Amino acid sequence: MIWLAIVSLVLGVACGQWVFSGETVSLLDQVADVTLSLLMLSVGISVGANRLVFRKLRENNLKLLVIPGAIIVASVLGGYLTGLLFGMEPHVSMAVASGLGWYSLSGVMLTELAGAEIGALTFLSNVLREILSFLIIPTIAKYCNRYTAIAPAAATSEDTTLPMIMKCTDEEVAVVSVINGFLCSLAVPFLIELTFHLPW
Repeated sequence: MIWLAIVSLVLGVACGQWVFSGETVSLLDQVADVTLSLLMLSVGISVGANRLVFRKLRENNLKLLVIPGAIIVASVLGGYLTGLLFGMEPHVSMAVASGLGWYSLSGVMLTELAGAEIGALTFLSNVLREILSFLIIPTIAKYCNRYTAIAPAAATSEDTTLPMIMKCTDEEVAVVSVINGFLCSLAVPFLIELTFHLPW
């Protein structure tokens, strides 16, 4: 999946540079908006179909907000500090980090807000977050609290990185992971808009 995303990006850059006209690119932007709406719908359906999620929500209530809350705060703060290190405007670096690993949505949103260069940077940084999650989840699960393994995955903890989290932890953590992924995914579009429009 990750390699498919990277290859698709490279092919897209090549097609945008040498193949497609401006009219075609404009049409693809409209298709991307519809596709992202369908993607959000599918996330909602997958969570709604999982009865364990709602049972866990009833059992733990506000406790389940601690993990996604901490992930969001740490990610945005990390984006801010990284932006300072590389000389980026704070609102841009924080918006890039606000993708929380959801590269398809965040890449498109930042392209619309800040241009193709920032959109590509957003896409790549969130793809790299997902790749790094696969690499470090086993170590984190082994040497830290098992719920900590959810943190690097962020929004992807309900789908692409969920099998790795399940393999390295247990069913209890997996259910929390799905809830975390849903809440992080729900926060991404609002978080990007909020951080990008901060009055810096």
